Amino acid sequence: MDTRPIELAAHLVPGVVALATYWIAALARKGSGPHRLAGKVYLVAMVALLLPAIPLSWRVLRHFDTGFGVFLFYLLLITATAIWQGWTAIVHKRDFARYTGAGYRRLAWANLLAGAGVLGLGLALLQPIFIGFSLPGLLGGRGMLVLARRGPAHPRWWMGEHLGAMLACGVATHIAFLSIGLPRLLPALAGEGMRVFAWLAPLAIALAMRLWLVRKYLPAPPSRSASAGAPSVG
Repeated sequence: MDTRPIELAAHLVPGVVALATYWIAALARKGSGPHRLAGKVYLVAMVALLLPAIPLSWRVLRHFDTGFGVFLFYLLLITATAIWQGWTAIVHKRDFARYTGAGYRRLAWANLLAGAGVLGLGLALLQPIFIGFSLPGLLGGRGMLVLARRGPAHPRWWMGEHLGAMLACGVATHIAFLSIGLPRLLPALAGEGMRVFAWLAPLAIALAMRLWLVRKYLPAPPSRSASAGAPSVG
């Protein structure tokens, strides 16, 4: 029995749902009913995408390309971390200690070490996609550890965590669409150039969007002049 149509549907249906609900949540007013509902459906769709991706990654690792299989498991880790952060930052927004508990710190170290491993693999294979995508693990893991150690910089720390996590999820969603869905819809776009664009463009756009969203939704850090004029303590 040919199971490929079933496997395709298992990825296609939640993939379409994830792409649609991501943009509904992104465009809806933050905190509104449509935003919350679309966000919940999006996270469920992402989990539905990740679960079948585990045996697929194992198959690639064992039978096709060891390096790419390792990279796929790394992508599963950073995407699962983003899903977990996006949800728990809202659930525990009034309990920072619970949010940054043992599970959070384990994920931080896992991301940091996995990012270092993918960077080394990318340098060894001269693979720019591996090198570029080592940054979410390296910077994300380090940022998680710094946040857990220093504590929140402002009362809306949970918003910063939620925004960063959902942007990371968006990277995964759009990579899947650009590298798998769009070339199937428009075969003329398939090729090496499109492959590199599909992997690196969403990452670059997400980094730029993060800077803009932080400025829009989070309090500005104290200015140097204000810090210099403040009386010293102790």
